[in-house]
Amino acid sequence: MSILGWIVIGFFAGWLAGIATGTKDRYGCLLNPVVGILGAFVGGLIFSYIRNEKVTFAFDWWSLFVAFVGACALLLAVKLLAWAFSGRGGRRGGRA
Repeated sequence: MSILGWIVIGFFAGWLAGIATGTKDRYGCLLNPVVGILGAFVGGLIFSYIRNEKVTFAFDWWSLFVAFVGACALLLAVKLLAWAFSGRGGRRGGRA
């Protein structure tokens, strides 16, 4: 599949992952699709490692699922990093 296909699949995967992870309103219509596009690549790596075979993307449900899983993983990682650096994830209390 061409890079345009990865972008289209990643866009929809990011949108769906934003709904599933509860970040649709927080990160908006820009970050979720970008994370979805990156998640398509990450999902391909994850599934190729698990299944021990190369994942080829086509316009089908399996490719959308693989990209969705990768996008969810990345959105949850972004959410965790945002939580950790917002001051709520560190030590509680006063001094070190």
